[in-house]
Amino acid sequence: MLAPQPPTWVNDFKKFIMRGNVVDLAVGIIIGAAFTSVVGSLVKDVITPVIGLLTGGVDFSNIFITLKGQHYDTLAEAQKAGVPTMNVGLFINAIIQFLIVSFAVFWLVRVLTHLKVREDAAPAGLTKTEVLLGEIRDLLKEKG
Repeated sequence: MLAPQPPTWVNDFKKFIMRGNVVDLAVGIIIGAAFTSVVGSLVKDVITPVIGLLTGGVDFSNIFITLKGQHYDTLAEAQKAGVPTMNVGLFINAIIQFLIVSFAVFWLVRVLTHLKVREDAAPAGLTKTEVLLGEIRDLLKEKG
């Protein structure tokens, strides 16, 4: 008795998932997630306190607007009360984090580009068309 054949999409999926670029993408996403948590900590634990110190102790994470008009001293208190808030400070932290990630990726790509040993492709020989055009050019030079 023959074993049942799997649907064709199963083989197609196996081929798709085992392609090199899919695996590279998965590795990139995993490294990106780890990198994001490191940068998030850098922003939250290092840069934001320094900026807060420079701005007179401003804590960006507690810059928020309550949408119902009540006043709360901290964002945690407002969220605990269930009040809708517009979290301006958290948005500022996200922008700072984005800029740091962008800057770090820029430098990473730049360093990798300079470290990469580039093999200059050997110039390809002339195509038949280019050879023919060269011959036509030479004939025209001889006649003129």
